[in-house]
This record gives sequence, structure tokens and C-alpha cells, in this order.
Amino acid sequence: MTRLNGTPLTDDFANGGVSFWYRQIGVPERRPALPGPRDYDVAIVGGGYTGMWTAYYLKKAQPDLRVAILEREFAGFGASGRNGGWLSAEFAGSRERHAAARGRQAMIDLQRAMFAAVEEVIEVTRAEGIDADVHKGGLVHVATNPAQDRRLRAEVADLRRWGFDEQDMRPLTAQEREERIHVAGALSAAYSPHCARIQPAKLAVGLARTVAALGVDVFEGTTVTEIRPRTGDGPGKAGRAAAVTDRGTVTAEYVIRATEGFTASIRGQRRQWLPMNSSMIVTEPLGERVWERIGWQGRELLGDQAHAYVYAQRTADGRIAIGGRGVPYRFGSRTDVRGATQPQTVAALYRMLTTLFPATAGARIQHSWCGVLGVPRDWCSTVHLDHATGLGWAGGYVGSGVTTTNLAGRTLRDLVLRRRTELTGLPWVGRQVRQWEPEPLRWLGVQAIYALFRTADRHENAQMSRTSAYARLAGLISGR
Repeated sequence: MTRLNGTPLTDDFANGGVSFWYRQIGVPERRPALPGPRDYDVAIVGGGYTGMWTAYYLKKAQPDLRVAILEREFAGFGASGRNGGWLSAEFAGSRERHAAARGRQAMIDLQRAMFAAVEEVIEVTRAEGIDADVHKGGLVHVATNPAQDRRLRAEVADLRRWGFDEQDMRPLTAQEREERIHVAGALSAAYSPHCARIQPAKLAVGLARTVAALGVDVFEGTTVTEIRPRTGDGPGKAGRAAAVTDRGTVTAEYVIRATEGFTASIRGQRRQWLPMNSSMIVTEPLGERVWERIGWQGRELLGDQAHAYVYAQRTADGRIAIGGRGVPYRFGSRTDVRGATQPQTVAALYRMLTTLFPATAGARIQHSWCGVLGVPRDWCSTVHLDHATGLGWAGGYVGSGVTTTNLAGRTLRDLVLRRRTELTGLPWVGRQVRQWEPEPLRWLGVQAIYALFRTADRHENAQMSRTSAYARLAGLISGR
């Protein structure tokens, strides 16, 4: 049996290149690149979920709009095709911070909008014939030590204070927990119905096909190097907003930046959002005896309460895909090399897999990969459109983007079309966030934060009953 740092591998094990999700279905054939300078009503930079949802809803609302997507690789290449497949109503950022912007009710409305967005994505996949292995089994959060248990109970209590009830998240009894998923060492668990499993690449490929059929021009292999604001004094004036590419300049009434973890690659954007790295592994298909010991018949999504948390799903073909932090950040806001992850990260994720599920000991790993997600300085997602400059953006999802991108796309639609709606009144609209610190402070700070989180997890696993002081210090440094 082939091994990597003690991790058993299948004979056809692959590291990077593409995610396992694309390995399952095949990398899509590249669409043509931008053929030269062009003009549109809306130009969207980035062919991930945010860009595609924005294009989808704009064309549905106003079919005569001229909309283009400009993508450096292929639509769905980035986080949209590499994530853990959590169609979850979890939202990045502090509830208190969002409430401070427009009030308590606005934050409640934002969370309700996220609940509705889960259903919206499911409905669109049905309506458009996108087979993305969708299964709405909900989400189980599990605590495996006393400190995690306290945090999980505090989270449920906090939701109650915000007016959300047991229909939104509830603690599970020990019997209910074991009937759903048998996690070794679990002390407690909570369940939310507002989550569905997806196969991320299938959703990305399906969305790309759908928006192209609606008349959106999707240009792949086209690198945007700079985004320029409108130079006139309003819509329709000379000097339209522009996206400068290696294939020619695209001018438009509005240019939307939807580049998430790759935002630093655009001139002048290096300190906007920090590209945080996350890694995943997936097992070979597991046998019935293994599943009998684990349970997981409801195919819920699974997360823990560790500071360096893990996230997992039972795939449609009977594997476990599990992810977590590897090398959290690369100096100078660089991104990964074609999705390859480090052997020590693969080994760490395998240890976590077999710790949570001892029945998987000996199961071989078929694929490992990584990708980047966007992190704003205040760790809160944002969506924005400036009618004066013609520039807009959405992102900073901090790993909760599968559902949030849909809400962002619908919100950007309303902003572009100058509609005042419930969506445009949500507190994440128009947030102005300060930039990240320059290097080397940025690199040193992130390394310190995650070293503290890892130390905190080790201390808490030694049966501490409260959150480690190391984690509290990491929180202060990070500004979360």
C-alpha cells in the first residue's frame, strides 16, 4: 500500500491539479477567450459562484442587458469548484457588528435571508436542470471536549437571544446524536435544518452552462489586471468603467469584482481581502460495514467546534470528504500552486478523519487539494455598488460562500437595476472595511493567529472546561 507521511493512498491518488469534484465529472472544455476590446452594460470579473449568480439574476430580470463574465482560468476554477459542498445558512462575521450598522432587526433579516437563500439555490437547480447531488439533510455541529461543548451551548443560547428558535438550531440528545452520526468522543451536538450537501463542481458547471444559454458572454483564459472607475459624472457619460485584460479592455456601465480569494491579483487590490488557504482530502468509497459503524444515513453536513475547525460531508457515492486549514496564508497574498497541498496537511486531515471516525482507519485517500477564500479585515462579508464610479463587488465570505454568493448575486442585481428592495437594505450592503496591514505584518499576524489557535486546540483537548486563553488572544489579534 502506498503511503504519504503515514497516510494510506489509493493507487491513483492525486494531489492538486483540480479538486476531486472535477476529477469526478471531468474538467470542462475551455470557452473562448475575450477576442479583443468590447463594451457591455455589465462586466463581471471572476467566473465563480458570485459572478455567475449575478449574471444569472441580471439576465432573468432584464434579458436585453449585455452581460459578460471575464475569467482567468475556467468558470468555477477557484473556491466555487474546490469547497466542502456546504450549502449552509451560516454567515461570516459577528452578529453584533452587522447589527451596529443598521440595527438589530436588520441583522435578523440578514439571517432570515440566508435561510431563504438555501432554498433559493435548491429551487434554481431544480428549475434549470442542474444535477448537483443536492441533499438537504441539515447540519450537525459536534463538540468533542468540554471547552467545545461550552462554545456550542453558548452559540445555541445566542441564537435564542436573537429570536431564532429550535426550528433553526437545536441541541441533540445523546440518543439523537448517536442515531444521526457516531462521532468518537462526542460530548454534545446541535442540529440545524438550514443546510444541504452539494457537489460543488457540478453546481459550477451547471451555472456556467445556464448563464451562457441566457446570453451571457463567458470569456475564459482572460486575465483581468486592473479595474478602472468611470471618469464621467454619471451613468451614460463618457469614460465608462473598465476592466483591463491581457486580451483587450472591456468597458461597461458597471464593472463588478467577484474575485474572492484571488482579489489580490488585481492592481491596487493586494490588501483588500486576505487569501486564506483551506485544504481537503477525500476517501475511497467506504464499505457498508464502515457505514454501519458510523451511521450518517441522513447525509447531514458535519462540523466541529475546534478553533482550527474541520468540515465534512458524506458524498453521493459513499465517501467522506473532510477539510480544514493547512498552510493558512502565503507571504504577499500569493495563492496555491494549482491546488496542491502539503503532505503534512494531508496527514493532519487523515488523523482528524480517523479520530472522529475510527471505523475509517485503513481507508485510503484518493485525492487532496486546496484553495483560497477571501477574508476582509473585520471578517464580515460585504456587497457594494457605487453608481458614481460604476464599480461594485461582493465577497469576503470567509469560507461561507456557497449560499452567500447567491444572496450576493440577487443583491447586486437589485443594486445595478437601482431597485430599493429588502435585499438592498440588509446590513452587509455598503460596508466599508479597512485594508489589511502591509507585509511583513500581515504574514506575521496570520501565522501568529493560527499558531495560537492550534495551541488552544491542544490545550482544550487536554479537557480544559473553558475556551483557552490562547484562542482569546488570537481573537484579539485577528479582530474577529
